[in-house]
Amino acid sequence: MIHGPTRESETLASIRKLLLGALAVGVVGTSGELILLRHIDKPAQWIPLAALAAAVPILIWHASSPSAASVRTLQVLMLAFTVLGVVGVGLHYDGNVEFERELNPSERGWTFVRKTVAGATPVLAPGSMVLLGLVGLAHAYRHPASDGGTSRQETTV
Repeated sequence: MIHGPTRESETLASIRKLLLGALAVGVVGTSGELILLRHIDKPAQWIPLAALAAAVPILIWHASSPSAASVRTLQVLMLAFTVLGVVGVGLHYDGNVEFERELNPSERGWTFVRKTVAGATPVLAPGSMVLLGLVGLAHAYRHPASDGGTSRQETTV
């Protein structure tokens, strides 16, 4: 039986692989969903699709040959995912506010907020980009390849 730092290193490496796999599945699934929902009517709607498309070669590069450059590139992209998700929630909310004001111009208070959040566009749907970004950042956190060495063992947390 393996004990100590080696076992922890193997566990962390397995968790990293699981996170990277979950990220890849999430990227493919979210891309498919946006395409099926025809999230392409306005130029701004192409932004998450472009970010998701950019993730595919970066994930393949990082999975096949992790390096300091691939880790840093993944971190930058995942930070962009997170920012895009937050901005997307705001854009969806603003779109619903505008729609609800046209339908019910006299509506105010909690009822207005509830109708806005549950409105025509799913306000929290862009939050999936935030989640994907956080999964990717968790995978890259203190990655063994981030210091330039691809064979460094995982360090204990």
